[in-house]
Amino acid sequence: MNQPLAGYAPAPVTARMENHGSHMLKVAMQTGNDLFARVGSMVAYEGFIQYEPSPSAVRQIARDWITGEGAPLMKCSGDGLLYLADYGANVVVINLAGDAISVNATNLLAFDADLTWGVERVKGLAKFAGQGLWNTRISGQGWVALTSRGEPIVVDCGDGENETYVDPDALVAWSPNLKVKGKRSFKAQSLIGRGSGEAYQMAFSGQGIVVVQPSEDSTDRLRFRG
Repeated sequence: MNQPLAGYAPAPVTARMENHGSHMLKVAMQTGNDLFARVGSMVAYEGFIQYEPSPSAVRQIARDWITGEGAPLMKCSGDGLLYLADYGANVVVINLAGDAISVNATNLLAFDADLTWGVERVKGLAKFAGQGLWNTRISGQGWVALTSRGEPIVVDCGDGENETYVDPDALVAWSPNLKVKGKRSFKAQSLIGRGSGEAYQMAFSGQGIVVVQPSEDSTDRLRFRG
């Protein structure tokens, strides 16, 4: 029985975070190196790992969270191997080296607890969304894991001469130094996007990347906040 299943066995640990296949995250846990993970994402673990829902660090930011009801995060601590997943979504692992990334809350799976993070307004979109849209910014030295509904594409915006346009429902993350603005295309509203019926895109320019998923999942996207 073991032989046919051997190909699915976990590989030796080589990094703090790494993929096990396309749809699962493996985290090497160590005492003192805690992790924030999406509530309900734990599918298995080895060793001694404890979980704390709605930890104090999350409650402090809860008043600024997109939903106004607190961040859906739990604190994981201990020693062992932790496996996380989100309903079969693809997992993307990023190692931040002193830089930052802006992430849609729906696509945030896990990140090192010592990273700096918080909810911020997406500048340049106020006239399209009342008082603006909000996203989660993470920065510092450490690991971040994102999810994507299907295999994502990472678009390099290059030198900023041309703008990159993205359907908000397909947006996963982007470099926060990029300039963002909204665009409406009424003439193409029946051809572009699958949202409210109005063709609305986010335009990015500057030096940086944009991560786009091949699914226009309109649930819990960048939230409007009045």
